[in-house]
Amino acid sequence: MSLLFIGIDPNTGDDKSPTVWVDQEKKEFVLQGWKPGTELEAECAAFHVPGHAKGIPDDEAVIRIPARMTPMIREACDALERADVR
Repeated sequence: MSLLFIGIDPNTGDDKSPTVWVDQEKKEFVLQGWKPGTELEAECAAFHVPGHAKGIPDDEAVIRIPARMTPMIREACDALERADVR
């Protein structure tokens, strides 16, 4: 895997660390965030999207990251869109 570190939430201190990377080989975002709690996870699982089954597949997860990390997510988008990904 060829991970490119984009950024870490500057407000989380040493023990918690929502983080953004991009996988340069697979052209994917890799996000680390907080577990959502059962109420939000249940709400997401119950949400109906046309053409998709309800629920969260076993190989997928719901995570939370703070909105203050938006610039890092934008940077990750830019990194994946560039033809010359680092």
